[in-house]
Amino acid sequence: MSSFVGIDIGATAFEVVIRKNDKNGAVKSYQQTPKDHEKLAAQLLKLDPACVVMEATGIYYLNLAVVLFNSGLKVSVINPNSFNHFAKLTLTHSKTDGIDAALLAEYAQRMTPRLWTAPDPNLLSLRDIGRQINRLVGRRTEAKNNLHALQAKDSTYQPLIDDELEGIEYLEFRIERMRNMALEIIANNENLKQKLDNLTAAVGIGTNSAIMIICELELLPEHLKSSQVSRFAGLDVRLTQSGASINKPGRLSKAGNSYLRTALFMPALSAATHDANARAFYQSCVPGMALN
Repeated sequence: MSSFVGIDIGATAFEVVIRKNDKNGAVKSYQQTPKDHEKLAAQLLKLDPACVVMEATGIYYLNLAVVLFNSGLKVSVINPNSFNHFAKLTLTHSKTDGIDAALLAEYAQRMTPRLWTAPDPNLLSLRDIGRQINRLVGRRTEAKNNLHALQAKDSTYQPLIDDELEGIEYLEFRIERMRNMALEIIANNENLKQKLDNLTAAVGIGTNSAIMIICELELLPEHLKSSQVSRFAGLDVRLTQSGASINKPGRLSKAGNSYLRTALFMPALSAATHDANARAFYQSCVPGMALN
């Protein structure tokens, strides 16, 4: 009889339930450490489950999923929304880590989810670099805003301004260093190199933005459609309509990958300003805006 494993992922720990003969076993807890990842992999290899299911919860699932996959186990990483719908169908009203792990094991048995493949280690490194660039750019923007506030009054103590300028200079150094690391990885991959060239040829997309876009998109499954990628970025439109009384304007869901959404924001704004075709498309999307 096949067995199925459900893993509920947390930031510091994860819960595991093994399902056999249509019955769930006891909940076991593990820490989010390399030692416990390897420990679970060794235990599950003896069991040889038909599928190990976990949710794509932030960044916390990835290290465990990679360890289990590399050990030879069949791993499935599912969309949390899909699991939430399944939980509602089973009429499960309570929510604890143990209950979720048990439900994930049942999901593995009944839904036959698509198996997951671990990404190329270089792509994982590229994603981490891209996200670090994203964070550093955010800190630089905050520092520049602080500098503007300090320089707005004549009475500001000059060493404070000098300190902020020094901090901005160091952040720019770190951004450039991360950028060069990413470009080195991309230069060794013809596919990534071509994608970088294609992206930077578009109006509004600079090298840093292109790196951040590539590092998020390259880890997505190739079978995804454009609408699914849009939802992944949180750029899909969420409608609120019901009968004749409720009809609110559509809004971006912003429920997806915030790193990708942030990487796309400034290039889109720049393109809408400096590219005639992008500007015309933008104006067509805004109700009441006349075309120039």
